[in-house]
Amino acid sequence: MAKETAIEIFHELRQILEPYAKGLDLKQSDEGYSLNCKKEVKKGMPMFFGAASISKNYVSFYLMPVYADPTLLDDISPELKKRMQGKSCFNFKKPDAALFKELKALTKKGYASYVKAGWIEK
Repeated sequence: MAKETAIEIFHELRQILEPYAKGLDLKQSDEGYSLNCKKEVKKGMPMFFGAASISKNYVSFYLMPVYADPTLLDDISPELKKRMQGKSCFNFKKPDAALFKELKALTKKGYASYVKAGWIEK
């Protein structure tokens, strides 16, 4: 994958997470953008919310709420499901506006589920 393509995808995926950064702890670099809950959940550790990161062959979008509440995945498209690796990671090798829009809606639902669970204080 070309570096320019990876950077483009990374920026688009990061934009999905940015609206939630205000209420979460942010860690970022040129190739990574990660959000954790501020509230300690288990053994003094915060609950992971999501991240976007560039690797050698693809750009990953991690969304832990779909691991914590798998019912969030009930309505995702088969195309987005194909991008899943593991239980909470979506990998992309090229930009896809339709899938990014769907991921944005899924992230919003995931944030709401974390608020409902008490892991994020609104």
